[in-house]
Amino acid sequence: MNRRLIRSYILLVAVAILLFTVPVAFTLTKQLRDDTEASVKREATTMALLLRNGDAASCRALTTMASAYTEENKKDQVQVTPTDRCAPDVARPTGDAALTRALEKGESTTDWGSDFIWGRNLLITVPAKKDGGTVGAVRIVYSTSHLTHRLWTIWGFRAGLAVAVLGVAALIGSVAARRITAPLRELNDMASKFSDGDLTARSPVTGPPETQTLARTLNQGAERLDTLVASQRIFVADASHQLRTPLTALRLSLDNIADGVDDEFVREDVEQATAEVVRMSRLVNGLLVLARAEAKVTAAEPLPLTDIVEERLSVWRPAADERGVTIALRGSGVDGRPSVLASPGHLDQVLDNVLSNALEVSPDGSAITVQVEPKGEEVLLSVLDQGPGMTDAEKSRAFDRFWRGQGLTGRSGSGLGLAVVKQLVTDDGGTVVLRDAPGGGLEVRISLRASPRSGG
Repeated sequence: MNRRLIRSYILLVAVAILLFTVPVAFTLTKQLRDDTEASVKREATTMALLLRNGDAASCRALTTMASAYTEENKKDQVQVTPTDRCAPDVARPTGDAALTRALEKGESTTDWGSDFIWGRNLLITVPAKKDGGTVGAVRIVYSTSHLTHRLWTIWGFRAGLAVAVLGVAALIGSVAARRITAPLRELNDMASKFSDGDLTARSPVTGPPETQTLARTLNQGAERLDTLVASQRIFVADASHQLRTPLTALRLSLDNIADGVDDEFVREDVEQATAEVVRMSRLVNGLLVLARAEAKVTAAEPLPLTDIVEERLSVWRPAADERGVTIALRGSGVDGRPSVLASPGHLDQVLDNVLSNALEVSPDGSAITVQVEPKGEEVLLSVLDQGPGMTDAEKSRAFDRFWRGQGLTGRSGSGLGLAVVKQLVTDDGGTVVLRDAPGGGLEVRISLRASPRSGG
């Protein structure tokens, strides 16, 4: 926007300069041409009067005047006809239409040598009349070289002045554009912070009335949104407490019942009820995580991806070792240790959900590979398993809430894991896709924004 304002301002100044300077330059050029023509014609008329008199004194004066004129202007020349009875030392013009017109019709002629401004010489021919007849003619061949120099001075000075004015206009336009767009930049900064989850961002109420009104409206909307998010946060905390406590109590009660019952049928029913309570607890936890993710209550910040991955892998390796599943960390980003932009805690939950799913579908003795690869302004985080994989139809539904795939360990998932992953990754400005892993299995590829200070 700054560039458009500056260009518009410069264009306006350029049009003003064009409308003012060019007509003045043309006027000065015409004035220079008219003044020169009048001066040369006046000299030629004076010489023609001397030629008309024809007496010895007039002829001497004509010769002296012509010699002085040519000496003063080396490129100019005075021509007189006839020269046989007066000014014999002065050049005689060659016959042409202008000379014939002066001698036969007694008319003065002016020839600038070109239709465009002027040529190399200005030719002015003036007849010498006496007793109603023409006795001769005087022609001055006037070099226009110094006129051309003055013409370049006139136009060059104004062109230089125009360039200087445009330069000053560009500087003033730049300052003015920055001042005009400063409130918009502040509004944009506020919007950027909002998109990163900083709901405390506010815009100063500055600038013209229109931007002040917009800033007030956005600030009021931000206050309202902050209040709503705070209310949702309180609700999530209350719901977490109100739902987890009875579920925990119910599970403890079922465990106590199972310990005190010898009937196999009753024990089996209690174990099924306990499994359902466990599944319900996982479902509640998943819903609470998803609610917090949708609230977007935290702002993204640079986080060390490799450190977070290594920390989560250390948590999941014991569970993998129990089934003989190996977890390996590879990729060029492992040594480079890139940083990514993400909200604190998001990557931990993303990795926990993805690793849990991978372990769920991995056969005993298989391997899970985690790769970290910097790609320009992105960092790719991939988790590959050697499970049964997914069909295209299953991949299209995998991120839907409460959709559950087929695991191998017999555990029943909540159907919210990948939905939570997608929500958290999307909130941090990244993307997540499911692909077939090389050699079979599933690859969960997560693209995260690289931090500006990331080594990748």
